[in-house]
Amino acid sequence: MRLDYARQNMVAQQLRVGNVADQRVLEVMSEVPRELFVPERYRDLAYADTSIPLPHGQFMLRPALEGLLLQALDLEPSDSVLEIGTGSGFLTACLARLAGQVLTVDIFEDLVEAARSRLSAQKVRNLKFQTGDLFEMQFTEQYDAIAVTGSLPDYDDRMGEWLKPGGKLFVVVGEAPSMRAQRITRVDQSNWTTEILFETVLLPLIQCQRVEPFRF
Repeated sequence: MRLDYARQNMVAQQLRVGNVADQRVLEVMSEVPRELFVPERYRDLAYADTSIPLPHGQFMLRPALEGLLLQALDLEPSDSVLEIGTGSGFLTACLARLAGQVLTVDIFEDLVEAARSRLSAQKVRNLKFQTGDLFEMQFTEQYDAIAVTGSLPDYDDRMGEWLKPGGKLFVVVGEAPSMRAQRITRVDQSNWTTEILFETVLLPLIQCQRVEPFRF
């Protein structure tokens, strides 16, 4: 009962207040048991307005940011989705509820395997998993939607090529403290549009972390 109350409170006090209005997104995030995707030591924070630590210095996104990401993609039940950054698997579960098929990719094999176990226990079947460096992979198909769960210092045009015409990509671009969430839409084979959605701060993808120069 306490967790059910916390889940509904998250929807009311974080998602709705944070401009998440898509009813499908609100329903999915009120149904997926987020506490089962949180490391056990942080389970009491499952529905808190905070980023929750994961192995390798990674973090679960704040619930409001997850909701805004899902809302921005405006998924249909037949959509194919590429998720870049599996993390705990919670957002993966939400994407799978809203779309037809999800391929989720992470550079850390142990995160992928842990997420696979959690999602299997939740009987989420419309998923494929892949481990490796995103920018060294060869994608053989295009997607209706792409969700990038880590930030990029600069937008990488290769990601737009992975979209089908009409497809949407959510990505956070920039460096702290100035980052912007963007929605990239592929209009046709050779044209894309970019919308600035809101400002936020998000940990960069591990491949995109810049090493600070040594200072004497």
